[in-house]
Amino acid sequence: MCWFHRGLGALPVTLVIWTCATFIICYIIAVLLGHVDPFIPYISDTGTEDPERSVFGFMLTISSFLGAGTVYVRYKQVQALIADSEFSLQLLNYVGLLLGTFSCCGMCVVANFQKTDMIFIHLLGAGLTYGPGALYILVQTGVSYRMQPRFHGKDILWARTAVGVWALVSIIILFVSSVLMYDDLPGVDTVQKMHWQPGETGYVAHQVSAAAEWFLTFSFIGFFLTYIHDFQKITLWIQPILQSNHLYDYSQYDGREHIHHGERSPLLAGNI
Repeated sequence: MCWFHRGLGALPVTLVIWTCATFIICYIIAVLLGHVDPFIPYISDTGTEDPERSVFGFMLTISSFLGAGTVYVRYKQVQALIADSEFSLQLLNYVGLLLGTFSCCGMCVVANFQKTDMIFIHLLGAGLTYGPGALYILVQTGVSYRMQPRFHGKDILWARTAVGVWALVSIIILFVSSVLMYDDLPGVDTVQKMHWQPGETGYVAHQVSAAAEWFLTFSFIGFFLTYIHDFQKITLWIQPILQSNHLYDYSQYDGREHIHHGERSPLLAGNI
């Protein structure tokens, strides 16, 4: 069987491919139409103007649902593998589920409230995506540390640790550079500013901030790639179960008992 079709490995693969396609397609459309500068625009800038705005919202919303599904499957997988006595690991796994869900909800908010709509909601969605998202990576790295080597090897642990450090450094750079950009341009609406010229005040801070956003986003994508091997161990099937009940109706007719048999409809049961 092809590696792509083993278990549920296709779920994180689909999430990664679809999300990358979202950013690349919107970037190409926005650059070709002159809506953003070709050199490192903010990701949300590539989905601000029509028609890329509609593409960005539609595709990123699907990514948020794929991400939520991936986060939930990971939670159930860890839950099925740990013992009831491992309370701290159970708690860590549950915290990871909450953080991942918050991050996916933030992604959905970003997809549907672009910068020209409601700035506050858009920024809230971005913070909800990147903040809990980075913490989710760190929490899942801790879960991987507790579960190796009984479930996976040290190579997966080191890969997730590297991505976690990558995400943490990126979010620190993003925060610091954004603060510096606002300080360099007091009174300027930098959130709505779409075009930057080399040499103008705040240009360097803007480029560093936008680059950090791209690096942070792709650290999330890289982290979900590490789920492929784990998800290949999950098998999903549907088992039809036919249950029948004999319903007896004793009635007197011509001095004889008549028995009427009844049967219930088939039931579908799913197991993971």
